[in-house]
Amino acid sequence: MRITENRYGKSGVRVARVVRHQDRHEMHEMTVAIQIEGDFDSSYSEGDNSKVLPTDTMKNTVYAFAAGPEAAQPESFALLLARHFVSTQPQVHRASVEVQCQPWQRNGRFSFSGSGPLRRTASVTAEGASETVEAGIADYLLLKTTGSAFAGFVKDSYTTLAETQDRLFATSLDARWRYRGEDISMDTNWWDTSWHAVMKLLTETFAEHESKSVQHTLYAMGEAVLAECDHVSRIHLTMPNKHYLPVDLRPFGLSNANEVFVPTDEPHGLIEAVLEQ
Repeated sequence: MRITENRYGKSGVRVARVVRHQDRHEMHEMTVAIQIEGDFDSSYSEGDNSKVLPTDTMKNTVYAFAAGPEAAQPESFALLLARHFVSTQPQVHRASVEVQCQPWQRNGRFSFSGSGPLRRTASVTAEGASETVEAGIADYLLLKTTGSAFAGFVKDSYTTLAETQDRLFATSLDARWRYRGEDISMDTNWWDTSWHAVMKLLTETFAEHESKSVQHTLYAMGEAVLAECDHVSRIHLTMPNKHYLPVDLRPFGLSNANEVFVPTDEPHGLIEAVLEQ
């Protein structure tokens, strides 16, 4: 019997850091997940822990590294951690680090407020000299009240959905985009500028696109990012269709001019695609 794959690590490591400038503070809060792969077969088959780095040590490494400037951006922080585990532990062949950020918006010099469920994300895999970096967003709520249709679809004996040329379009976007290897950097300002540029393209394309379906708009959003951002080679978009169902007001002697809706979470459509240059 042999082990064909093994990995282990530490998940749910929460850390917060306050950067104290003289005239203002910055708040960074992150949840980190670490997975390492390598020469660990004997720990499973023989109970030999001589090559096992404790997951508690991984947690402590997150805390220690959070004091550095790389913690200002999730991409640079994930890179720092992944490189550390690969370079300092010869038995580790691959390290994967995922970071999710809790966004805090500054209200004043020293005061902050939350900004809903959305989270900025980063994912790094380091294997020897090879590194991949993906940035992204999770649970980004988007909605537009017009400019969205759905018609001309397949109909069978179970189809009850009516065609529409004007509907509410709402989604909770998850997006991950991959950077070209030559663009991987520890410059925290570069990561921040790039992330905001991609987010601007996604947001504006969603708002302006004359949508024939969720698939149609998803493609337009990914296409805009790949066309405008040469440093992005791949983008993975997941867009659940959050339905807003028109209410039938006729039993009350009223008409509904596409103004009154019931928001629903489940069941929902789930549309997903990966676009590459």
